Amino acid sequence: MYGLFLLVLLAPKQVQAQTQPPPATDRLTQTEAKAGKKHSLERTFVLVGAGDIASCKNPEGARATAKLVERIPGTVFAAGDLAYEKGSADDFKNCYDPAWGRFKDRTKPALGNHEYVEPTASAYFQYWGTQAGPRGKGYYSYELGDWHIVVLNTNCYVKDLGGCGAGSPQETWLKEDLAKRPSACILAYGHHALFSSGVFKRHAVHPELKQIWEDLYAAHTDLVLAGHEHSYERFAPQDPEGKADPANGIREIVAGTGGRSHDLLGFATPNSEVREWDTYGVLKLKLSPGKYSWEFIPEEGKSFHDVGSGACHNYRSEAN
Repeated sequence: MYGLFLLVLLAPKQVQAQTQPPPATDRLTQTEAKAGKKHSLERTFVLVGAGDIASCKNPEGARATAKLVERIPGTVFAAGDLAYEKGSADDFKNCYDPAWGRFKDRTKPALGNHEYVEPTASAYFQYWGTQAGPRGKGYYSYELGDWHIVVLNTNCYVKDLGGCGAGSPQETWLKEDLAKRPSACILAYGHHALFSSGVFKRHAVHPELKQIWEDLYAAHTDLVLAGHEHSYERFAPQDPEGKADPANGIREIVAGTGGRSHDLLGFATPNSEVREWDTYGVLKLKLSPGKYSWEFIPEEGKSFHDVGSGACHNYRSEAN
């Protein structure tokens, strides 16, 4: 009887403890956290793609990577050498279009050297229209949320381009373009790379891009994507001289894995973190306010994978 009396007395207190709402300050913190997470997700954009894509001699590779892109919503980057062997109208129609052409409306392309087998890359500009930037130039920029995306024409030898050095038309445009977005997170892509562990250095490494890198580095660019070498390679953040720079360096990722063929890689270049030469696949990036993440997604049947994340330089500067 005495035990029953105690149970009756204690029961309301237990119910009250179970149903009492959290303090107002806790509720506010939880609400703000949820709102901040939702806001970040709403401003996260996906950029997915590769370079060195479609050849009628080996259509299976481009078909395999097209299956991957098909399952990933977002903007598609196509980092040059899109339609082998000559970048002709027939190559785009018969080789590229049946595979990656289904993503044409959401693709932002860059010029490769195979597009310039015809000296003015006329078939490329005809196929893409205004998506390819100004005709004859092929460099342009666009926005993905808090991120400023720069598309480069790295075919510096092309006569009409005027080179890639200081004072060249593209380099002048680049500095002006970057100056307009001083607080943006920045990603750039083109076909050729400044750094690579490719076997044949003349093909793999392009020092003529150093001035472009200098401008990108000065603007606190976060990522540079490239192709040309038919392999995958990721570098640690570094400066234009190739010196490791964890705080302010540019992370370069070479993803020439679109399906054309495979190129062997040689001994690792300084700051090279990950290398794979025998897998087709696509690079998927999530671009969020102040941060980014990457994921290499392999073709069906292959196991190579690479994932990671980083912080935006300008976002940190702005926060400080």
